[in-house]
Amino acid sequence: MYGASVSWFLSDNPDFDGSILVVERDPTYEACSTTHTNSCMRQQFSRELNVRISQFAADFVKNLQHYMGGDSRVPNLPIQSYGYMYLADNEAFANVLRESQQVQVACGAGTRYMTAEEIKHDYPFFNIDDIIGGNHNLIDEGYFDGGTLFDWWRRSGRERGVEYIGNEVVAIGHNSAGTRVENVTLKSGEVIGCGILVNASGPRAVLTSRMAGIEIPVEPRKRYTFIFEAEQPLDRDLPLTIDPCGVHMRTDGSYYLAGCPPDVDPAVDYDDYEADPDIWMDKLWPILANRIPQFEAIRVVNSWVGHYAFNTFDQNAIIGPHTQVENFIFVNGFSGHGLQQSPALGRGTAEWITYGEYRTLDLTPFHYERIECNEPFNEKAVI
Repeated sequence: MYGASVSWFLSDNPDFDGSILVVERDPTYEACSTTHTNSCMRQQFSRELNVRISQFAADFVKNLQHYMGGDSRVPNLPIQSYGYMYLADNEAFANVLRESQQVQVACGAGTRYMTAEEIKHDYPFFNIDDIIGGNHNLIDEGYFDGGTLFDWWRRSGRERGVEYIGNEVVAIGHNSAGTRVENVTLKSGEVIGCGILVNASGPRAVLTSRMAGIEIPVEPRKRYTFIFEAEQPLDRDLPLTIDPCGVHMRTDGSYYLAGCPPDVDPAVDYDDYEADPDIWMDKLWPILANRIPQFEAIRVVNSWVGHYAFNTFDQNAIIGPHTQVENFIFVNGFSGHGLQQSPALGRGTAEWITYGEYRTLDLTPFHYERIECNEPFNEKAVI
């Protein structure tokens, strides 16, 4: 997604006069995070910058044809705005939700804090015996067709001169001072000169950065998704509900979607997509049935395992230049937020490459320098 996003925004900028090469390790995208995403969209973050990033994403998705230059081939891409519903079962987290709601409203988001009684009134299927309150937003929150966005970034980028090749970078060459990347060596043997290198390697980001002598705190973490049908379907749409235990669930067309991390959440091998045969029966289903009693009788119809590119430092993006290797650019470590942040962070990265500064949103709080200075960008709304 980020190779496609950054390259498209560069190709869309008349002030950029360089050539663009995207090296795809797996052109089938069979195992990449982009094809395992749940394509979610929310403004419910605790930091203004994250809210603004997602607001641009919502506008970009809803007006994709406009952003693609009015191309009549580009389809309408609506957001299924069922909203997010964060549930709090203790006063401390309820206060976090109230504080975050104020940040979001100040940015123009439609989030409202709801009491347990208000939640029950709007969504009577919930069991809220243990719930104090929650945050909910029905405006530009829910999910969308991320695959179509990805496809049009690639298609439009190619038409504007972006070159995609199926290959793999296996080495990075520096200048004698070690301050700039000069070339990359591909698995097929070619050595390609490189004016700027963008690390858009998803969960494999550290494998790319190590070729340049750089460590970043990004590792693959497993996330599980299940699609299921209910014997007694709900009488209205289910918002993307985040249960206090961390399980999330939502309407997904005529079915429902649910997901969660494992209880023990270590880094995994880059090629480990093995399912856990017990996580549905031992964790997910009991929680679903407790929160929504109508989900006592449900049947799984599909499931998959994906990887978060998990930033162990602060679970937020790492973007912008390295502090020493000045033309090594990060777009890494999104920790599950990558798809919805890709329009704003692709645009911002293209601005940095073209102008050496940000012209829209100031994304410097996400720069690598914060890691060296041990100054995390704290975000309370991480799922």
